[in-house]
Amino acid sequence: MTQVAGTWQAVREEALRRIRSREWSPDTLIPHEADLAAELGCARATVNRALRALASEGYLVRRRKGGTRVAATPVSKATFAITIIRQDVEARGLAHGYRLLDDGMSAPTDAVKQALKLPGNAPLRRLQALHLADGAPFCLEDRWINPVFAPAGEVRFDSVSANEWLVRNLPYSSGALAFFAQPADAGRAARLCCPEGAALFTVERTTFSDSDPITAVTLSYAPGYRMTTEL
Repeated sequence: MTQVAGTWQAVREEALRRIRSREWSPDTLIPHEADLAAELGCARATVNRALRALASEGYLVRRRKGGTRVAATPVSKATFAITIIRQDVEARGLAHGYRLLDDGMSAPTDAVKQALKLPGNAPLRRLQALHLADGAPFCLEDRWINPVFAPAGEVRFDSVSANEWLVRNLPYSSGALAFFAQPADAGRAARLCCPEGAALFTVERTTFSDSDPITAVTLSYAPGYRMTTEL
């Protein structure tokens, strides 16, 4: 019998050892949680927590009533932290500036309704804001917010951006993220002080609290923006 310390981290390390050594081969079922708990001398809940961690990291595939398998092609999954634009600017050694351009209630577009999985046409709070770096346009924030989470009469974005307020105040449970290049239309070109048609690094993101939509945002960065991260 293999004994481990009674923590989920220790169980995770033992399970990962078995995966890497091919004791548990790719695409094969691993023992049931109760059997592993008995073998390792710990609670079943501890085993469950360890296996869930390995599944979130891409090493295991868990299916309801189908057991837990070693992933056929294990992958490492990156964790993405939502950037606070002010901090991004300041980390580059530049002074951050902020201008709220528009803030009001509006009927969502079809694209926004689809992204936020909205069944009707109830108005959302829409705002546009410009972030500056040393006085030059840095990022245009075009955002739709579920007013349930940020009522216009209670939450103001005159001095603190919706980007920063939402990151600090509203934890999310799920969402979607897309990165792409987009040619600047006339409106974005005017606000970002760049030629029309210039390539803009663009981020589209949605976030949800359980099944309730929080926000959908498009961030358009001025030409020359570069995003870096660590793996």
